[in-house]
Amino acid sequence: MQNQAAAAYQQVAKQTANPTDREADLLVKSAQRLQKVRDDWDGSYADLGSALNFTNSLWGIFLAAVASEESPLPNDIRQNVANLGIFILSRIVEIQLEPAPQKLDAIININRELAAGLRQMPAKQ
Repeated sequence: MQNQAAAAYQQVAKQTANPTDREADLLVKSAQRLQKVRDDWDGSYADLGSALNFTNSLWGIFLAAVASEESPLPNDIRQNVANLGIFILSRIVEIQLEPAPQKLDAIININRELAAGLRQMPAKQ
């Protein structure tokens, strides 16, 4: 499933001009997929697995990026992103073990808020 998120990342990369926009778009895509599962919750979990796998892969990529020594981000931001990533990955495991629609809310909100924050950042020249 990480290949699916990587492919989505590459597809969005072709459509947007800068990495910050790509990241925001992917966070929104993750939030939308999870929100659809939440809205259509019927106990069958038909799309839950793929939405969680996409989100897991996306945050895995973010965690790898902030853990890299080549990351241009300041250490405090890297640590904050890492903390969010660890929380989200833990929540995904929790949802997989005991699915419940309300458990998706935190991930959906974090992804949306982070995407909104990224879109408010000035573009790098």
